[in-house]
Amino acid sequence: MSDASKSAPVLAPAAPPSPRTTLPIGTLVAGCLAVCLAQIGLAIPATLNGLFQEHLHPVGSQLTWISDAFLLPVAVLELSFGVLGDLFGRKRLLVSGAVLLCAGEVVAASSSGIHQLWVGQALAGLGAAALFPTSLAMIAAGTHDAARRARAIALWASSLSAGGFLAPLLGGVTGTYGSWRAAFVVVAALAAVSALVSLWLATNSSAPEGRSLDIGGQVTIGVGLFALLYAVIQGPEDGWGSAPVVAAFVIAVVFVGLFVYAESRARSPLLRLDLFRNRSFAVAAVVAVVGMFSFLGTAYSASIRLGPIQHQSPMRTAFAFLLLNGITPLLTPLTSRLLHRLPPRWLLTGGLVLIAAGDFLAAGLDVDDRALASLILPLGLVGVGFAFTVSSITATAVNTVPAPLAGMASAATNLLRDFGFTLGPAVIGAVALSQAASRVTSSVSGASSLNAESKAAAHEVLTEGGPLALNSVPADSPPGAARGYALDALGHGYGIGFVVCGSAALLAAVLVVTALRGRMTGAEPN
Repeated sequence: MSDASKSAPVLAPAAPPSPRTTLPIGTLVAGCLAVCLAQIGLAIPATLNGLFQEHLHPVGSQLTWISDAFLLPVAVLELSFGVLGDLFGRKRLLVSGAVLLCAGEVVAASSSGIHQLWVGQALAGLGAAALFPTSLAMIAAGTHDAARRARAIALWASSLSAGGFLAPLLGGVTGTYGSWRAAFVVVAALAAVSALVSLWLATNSSAPEGRSLDIGGQVTIGVGLFALLYAVIQGPEDGWGSAPVVAAFVIAVVFVGLFVYAESRARSPLLRLDLFRNRSFAVAAVVAVVGMFSFLGTAYSASIRLGPIQHQSPMRTAFAFLLLNGITPLLTPLTSRLLHRLPPRWLLTGGLVLIAAGDFLAAGLDVDDRALASLILPLGLVGVGFAFTVSSITATAVNTVPAPLAGMASAATNLLRDFGFTLGPAVIGAVALSQAASRVTSSVSGASSLNAESKAAAHEVLTEGGPLALNSVPADSPPGAARGYALDALGHGYGIGFVVCGSAALLAAVLVVTALRGRMTGAEPN
């Protein structure tokens, strides 16, 4: 964030907009388009995992890092972008974020290997880190009563889910009839359009009072979150007791603690810790992490099941994501009414229970079952649950703080939600692959139907690339005789992944029932 600090004397804080009674339509359009774009960028790699495995041959945790290379800067930098928007105006961040995302997608589309793809994903994630909190903060700042804000937030959340709905369509069509590179080109074009729309239509807003860049807070939270994710993702591959993984966990604990200490002493903290004294906000924050971990962990498990495990086409993989994300826009009118009429814990609890039910059903599916009809009920339940959950979490968190803190609250809510998203692929990938590796190694070693050559070749592939690599070798090759054992092990591992996701959603539902009381109708005082 040093560049932003150096430019602070030049960029004067934007003047606050004149009071309005309604949200400017141009701002609503620009904000909704921006968050839709950011969600497309986040979700589109999931439908292409099978093609990445086929063409780039990632080994071990490299496939997981494709998704988390995008998600990591989103989770780490959203709070800082929330501050920058408050200080210098949110419109320029909306435009700059779209430009960065466009550049990242171009880098990804031209990738010659897995490492360049990571770089492109990270650059695009940097742009999305600006778009997620800024779009919500602009919409929240433009509304001045609870009812209008609830409706506007429901539209914002619906746009976010529309991005998740469009991403698999784009990935499915381009992956099936073109290439995975074409998918990134399409997203780059959409990002350019979003930048122009924001430049022409959005009304600027800011809330600079008492806000300044918090370098200590940003460094400590950045190092802490990166170390935690590195440890979780690399644990199954390097060993949970290996020196790098243990050191990463220690660094994560130390730096998250330092972040809390720094924020408690900072004159203008990145995150005001007293926000969490508001029970509704605190509960929504925890549920945002756990619930969104459950949702994206489910989506990641489904994408790996259909792509690298079952080798189904991107178009068929897209079907699963339509079930997960396509229901939310259809339910927007109902969600908006429910947000205004029901206590938030009812909507949150119902959504989380539906997610849990869908995950437990998905865990029972046979890995040999390639019929898309089998996915309709489990993933449909998760999709309906997500529709209820994401809107109610956001509305509860943002609508219960004073208006001047809407930018900080929206940035914090987005960070926690997207940190939950980031944990989804990381934790589920770690759990599933470690379970699958243990099972397939044991199965191959004890298989009486495999000759010595096939066993040796299979173990070599497992050592180099893990169960996904063994599942993808040609059937007529020496290790190909062991493919069935890899398929069984991966089905078992990702079945456990669905159970973990369902259990997390159920835990979050219990937390809401026991800790969230009453109905929030407006901002609470300081």
